[in-house]
This record gives sequence, C-alpha cells and structure tokens, in this order.
Amino acid sequence: MPLDYAKKGHVAYFTIRNGSVNPMTPAIHKQMYACMLDFLADDEIRCGIMTGAGDRAFSAGDDIKTQYAKFATPAEELKAYLAPRHRVEEGEPQTFAWSRDVLALERYKPIVGAVKGYCLGQGMIYLLHLTDIRIAGENAQFGLPEIAYGMGGAGGTTRLSRHLPHTAAMWMLLTGDPMPAADALRFDLVNKVVPVADVMAEAEAVAARIVRHPPLAVRIEMEAYYRAIDQTKAEALASTKNLYRMQRMAHGGGSEKVGQFLYKKTDAG
Repeated sequence: MPLDYAKKGHVAYFTIRNGSVNPMTPAIHKQMYACMLDFLADDEIRCGIMTGAGDRAFSAGDDIKTQYAKFATPAEELKAYLAPRHRVEEGEPQTFAWSRDVLALERYKPIVGAVKGYCLGQGMIYLLHLTDIRIAGENAQFGLPEIAYGMGGAGGTTRLSRHLPHTAAMWMLLTGDPMPAADALRFDLVNKVVPVADVMAEAEAVAARIVRHPPLAVRIEMEAYYRAIDQTKAEALASTKNLYRMQRMAHGGGSEKVGQFLYKKTDAG
C-alpha cells in the first residue's frame, strides 16, 4: 500500500511509501482520509507519527505524472470538485480532491512529523496541516515549488504566514526554492534537527512524552490552542474557560479530583 498505517501501543504511524521520493497520488490521499478517521476515532491511540519511507523524502509532492480525471464540460468538473469525496462510489475517475477533505478534518489529537529528505508541495502542505511537532533530519529540504509549474495558491492553502515570517514565506513561495533544514530550524518551522539516522527515534521519544499525559488534557489543550488562533482575546478566554469547565465536570467537578486526574501518571509513564 502506498500509505502504511500501523499502531504500536498508544502511537499510530503514518508512513508514505511510494518509490524513492514518495510522491502523492489520489490513492494516497484517499487512504490518508480513511486512516485519519480511524486515528481520530481510536481512543487507545493518543499520538501519531507521520513520515516517509526511506531517507530521500518525506514526500516530494503530488505526482504530476498521474492521469487527472477528464471532464466533458466545465459543469461536470465543478460537480466532481464539489462532491464530498467520501461519498463517491468506487471506480470514480482519479482526482486529487480527497486531499481537500483530509485538510478539512477537525483534529485535536497530536501528530509528530519525522522528516528526512525532500518535503515539497503536497507533502509540505500535509506536514503543515497534519503535524504539530516536527523533527527534521540534517538532509531535510522544505518547499512549495508549484509556482514553477504554473500552479500558484499553496501559500493560501498552507496559511504559510502563520508558520514563517513574511519575508521567509514570500521567498519560499515566489522563488520556489527549497529551504534547508538549518533555515527551517532558524525560522521555527521545525522543532529540532538531528542526524538522519536519529529522526525516527527522536520522533518516538517526543510521542512517548505526549502519551504519558491524560488524553483528555491533551485534547483540551490542543482544541483551546487551535481555536484561539482565529478568535479575539475575549472569545479565546470564554471558549477556553468552557472547555476547562467541561474537563472538570468529566472528572467529578472538584478541584482536588481534577488536580489528581491532571497530574497522575498514566500507564505510559
């Protein structure tokens, strides 16, 4: 399968496996959607790790050699684009629209990105949308080269200005040049750069630190953080307070009980 999805303990592994540079295809996007649904629904899984097979690439982006669906009229193309991908029958023409539904998923369960080699195009888009902490190998390169193929717009899809300073984002988008791991670390695009051989071990160590915490507390922390990004200060205060109240009610209501719950050790450590 071009996307391996496996579980070990409380951690799920997403591994893009499609040749030497792991290009994305409609089949991978469709698998990613199904695997993400399972990941989010499985209460035993508390964290994910997303990576690419081998050392050459996380993913070099969408495979431009893939045969796109052909439509007789613009109206048919629009209908296919607007259709919810998860309701379309098997045997449909291949499109990349499944990636749209992947990006639209509401996700409050953490994923650690483990990047070796190229992370370009759609691979970069998935890294930015689907991972929260990122470990990069010294050979990692990050970029959005779509502009060279006359396919602009990735800056809006990724909301890149929220990940990089304005000038760094514009350089990446308008030159199409990849950003080396050292610059990605300097601009806080990744959390840590390590030797290529150590990338997965470092990602697993981070995942282990996450899963030792109560899963509800992790969920509340992530939801409060991500919702607050698009809220005013007053809205963020109100929504965070309500989330915290629900957390307290779920565990007896008393501050002493909540404290015991929040700080107790779990079976993961």
